Amino acid sequence: MDLSAAPGTRIDAPSAEGRARLPLIDAVRGVAFLAMAIYHFAWDLGYFGYFATDVTVDLGWRIFARSIAGTFLALVGVSLVLASRNGFRRGRFLRRLGILAAAAAAITGVTWFVFPDMFIFFGILHAIAVSSVLGLAFVRAPIPLVIVAAALCFLAPWFFSAPVFDAPALWWLGLYTEAPRSVDYVPIFPWFGVVLAGIAAARTFPRLFSGQLGRPGMVKARMLAPLAWAGRHSLPLYLLHQPVLFGLVYLAAQIVPPSLVGFEASYIESCTASCVGSELDADLCRRTCGCLVEQTKSEDLWSGLVGNTLTGDQITRYYELADQCRAAGEAE
Repeated sequence: MDLSAAPGTRIDAPSAEGRARLPLIDAVRGVAFLAMAIYHFAWDLGYFGYFATDVTVDLGWRIFARSIAGTFLALVGVSLVLASRNGFRRGRFLRRLGILAAAAAAITGVTWFVFPDMFIFFGILHAIAVSSVLGLAFVRAPIPLVIVAAALCFLAPWFFSAPVFDAPALWWLGLYTEAPRSVDYVPIFPWFGVVLAGIAAARTFPRLFSGQLGRPGMVKARMLAPLAWAGRHSLPLYLLHQPVLFGLVYLAAQIVPPSLVGFEASYIESCTASCVGSELDADLCRRTCGCLVEQTKSEDLWSGLVGNTLTGDQITRYYELADQCRAAGEAE
């Protein structure tokens, strides 16, 4: 399996070897990309006030998002095994790893500029790059050891979290006691466990991931072609699709702004859901969010919040008002 053909075109593990493609795996990756685009479009609509549900806190959307990330990471593990069957090719692996690292760094830089308070410091690309390196230690390890290591990764956030891991330099581990803010956060624990699960699956069921996977006898190539194409080019598509979707929704908001009344209702709903998600009392959260609406209106921040045109200083003031409203709600 050629994981490095057309270098930099896939959200996947860096390649170590191979030439034969497995269309069905490319197609599964394409399905995951399509699902990710749907999620991001829903997030964009909510961000600009067109969608009442906050997809970052709604249970159904959160499950959807995690299934997407899980699919990509499981395929990283599968691909590492397939790419290593005929020996490790260091140059090809490092070249692919460099492309992933550069793309991850670009995502961090862009989101830091656009969303300075919740930029992506360790998202899906960061997780794939680091997991690809860590996963090399397990592609030939005893399968029971891989399974145990995967289980430990899943359990680590429950048993090994500690205040020391709240330091920003250690956020990438995922062992925090207070979750950091980010629009895309995929820490090593528990997500490296999904990569290990993919490694274990590919090694336990080698026939399932043999060269016959996705041949015309199993699936029709024409049906797979569009999804397989998206899977083969998932990295550039990943880098381009969200700026395009975000830009289109932004332009729509300038032409046909969301209803102020509708936005207020959706804002209070999403604000309350997010607050409750941080383990605060539901009544306190609703009072806090209602107060925040009134305060932003009184300080002429509301129209900027609706149109997503708040300046950096205004965003800082917005969070100051949020803290003040929460303190006032707790005092009642």
